[in-house]
Amino acid sequence: MMVEGSAFTRNDVFQMAIRVAFVSAVTYFSIKWLVNQIDPTSKSRKKAEERAREQLRKMSCRAGLSSKHTLALDKLTDHEMIIASQLVVPDEINVNWKDIAGLDHLIQELRETVILPIQKRELFADSRLTQPPKGVLLHGPPGCGKTLIAKATAKEANMSFINLDVSLLTDKWYGETQKLAAAVFSLAVKLQPCIVFIDEIESFLRTRTQHDHEATAMMKTQFMSLWDGLITDPTCTVIIMGATNRPQDLDKAIQRRMPATFHVPMPSEQQRERILQLILQSEPITPDIDYKRLASATEGFSGSDLHELCRQAAVYRVRDLARDEIARELNETEDTTKTKSSNSDSDDEYVDAVRPITMDDLRLSLTKLKESKIQCGTLAPALRIELD
Repeated sequence: MMVEGSAFTRNDVFQMAIRVAFVSAVTYFSIKWLVNQIDPTSKSRKKAEERAREQLRKMSCRAGLSSKHTLALDKLTDHEMIIASQLVVPDEINVNWKDIAGLDHLIQELRETVILPIQKRELFADSRLTQPPKGVLLHGPPGCGKTLIAKATAKEANMSFINLDVSLLTDKWYGETQKLAAAVFSLAVKLQPCIVFIDEIESFLRTRTQHDHEATAMMKTQFMSLWDGLITDPTCTVIIMGATNRPQDLDKAIQRRMPATFHVPMPSEQQRERILQLILQSEPITPDIDYKRLASATEGFSGSDLHELCRQAAVYRVRDLARDEIARELNETEDTTKTKSSNSDSDDEYVDAVRPITMDDLRLSLTKLKESKIQCGTLAPALRIELD
């Protein structure tokens, strides 16, 4: 028999349980808040999750998306949500084959090798050989359109496109890197047909050496192991596509997993002429533009260089307009007899004075761009051909 006054009543026990639960809850949320404040990646993770939810919502609204996929999107893990922030909906890709000039032969090969087996999958259901490749490698000099080709492929095939940022796979916590690498493949399988694009793939999957960090080596090993799982599953429509200008730095095991290899070369003279026509087709230009002479004078230029050439030529119009505006303002300051209406007329003349791109603009832009490329060592001095 317990001594009276020392026993706890049922009310006392209930109040104590409430206090313990309250203190535990406060402690838990305080520690969680403190950890989030200490973690430097917490804000970026939240932004990534918000973007992922928006992209996944767009994916679920796409026409023809089955309920199976919609249900899977609602059950993504935290790591898959981080990877999903790099998702690009095919409807939002603003690049197609018409935006790529001079690579008709390469585009035809991609259509026959990658896109056709996906779009006509039911025709090849009884064959294990006529299946889309699980790995595609685009290699060639920088600025020749490898990334554009990858996006146009996803657009043409109507596939989900994950533009994977390799920095997302690195985490300070031990084991998180491996979970993020696994999330790349698990998310791609849920979103299939899907393309996972890795730009500058040699920086991520370069040749393994004994000097590699343990976490990096484990991530590469797991990435290749999960990749093998895709290869052995003929029903999986997930393609890992990489772009590099240093294919010799890729690990041999990675090269084996990317059997479909396409070389994107520097454009020839005829290709450069077509690229220039494509870039300037929607711009105001004068009739004296000689595309053939420009193509001949831009030996050693990539598609990106040609775009910069035209951009600088277009900027010269703005420069001339700025100079005319300054001169006009000085004249208006000196001429105090001008009325407000005449000033309005002057403004109208200024708007009408926007001139088109001329051959002189392109000539000046070419000269300056070649000087810069020669000084940087990216263009041989022997290729310095001037436009007369």
